[in-house]
Amino acid sequence: MKIVIAPDSFKGGMTAKQAADAIETGVKRVFPESDRVKVPMADGGEGTVQALVDATGGTMLQKYVTGPLGKPIATSFGLLGDHETAVIEMAAASGLEAVPVSERNPSVTTTYGTGELILAAMDQGVKRIIIGIGGSATVDGGAGMAQALGVHLLDETGTELQVGGGQLGQLTHIDITGLDHRIQDVSFLVASDVTNPLIGENGAAAVFGPQKGATSEMVKQLDRNLAHFAQIIEMDLGVKVGEIPGAGAAGGLGAGLIAS
Repeated sequence: MKIVIAPDSFKGGMTAKQAADAIETGVKRVFPESDRVKVPMADGGEGTVQALVDATGGTMLQKYVTGPLGKPIATSFGLLGDHETAVIEMAAASGLEAVPVSERNPSVTTTYGTGELILAAMDQGVKRIIIGIGGSATVDGGAGMAQALGVHLLDETGTELQVGGGQLGQLTHIDITGLDHRIQDVSFLVASDVTNPLIGENGAAAVFGPQKGATSEMVKQLDRNLAHFAQIIEMDLGVKVGEIPGAGAAGGLGAGLIAS
């Protein structure tokens, strides 16, 4: 008899692997001669990286990065068993849970730390990066991520923009000459469960901004800023990101990844 054991994690209690081990113990007592196959599962949210690492015999790697409020935070990413694939949850670096309710303000929060996780993954020599986007504290269109990767976002005086979606309205030029060259040798697979565009009534600011602390006026400003960001991306990079389904995921990080 073959029994496949494929649990998800028990939030706050045990990982998917721990759950699979516990279930196997019980099954073994009842069916000691059975052939048991453990396949830890995840739904794309919290625990996805750990589940993939466990399922492939990979490792978790620790890293300090810039959190959504600009302060260093401890986080991790996964290196799968093939040693060629890294798995990142953007929420581990730029997630809403890292921001106290009283400090939630998507005009200032940044995805810079997500870019730093990508750099750390490339330092491992990987060929592929799977990045789960969701649960973000940000509405910066992935601007912070791009800056961490070496992209310069410049205002009319040639000065680098400060981080945060509230700054994007001042953008006049995107300079990619400093973009980490290793990006060209790495393929990205983006895991997202939303189809929202970057801008508009179904966009990143309008739909997800309020849950990240945005007031109604802030939502309008952030949407205008993202629309402006999309225009500069099209002008300087030749990529249209404003209406692409999924571009609005994780505060527009989807658009930033498309543009990169």
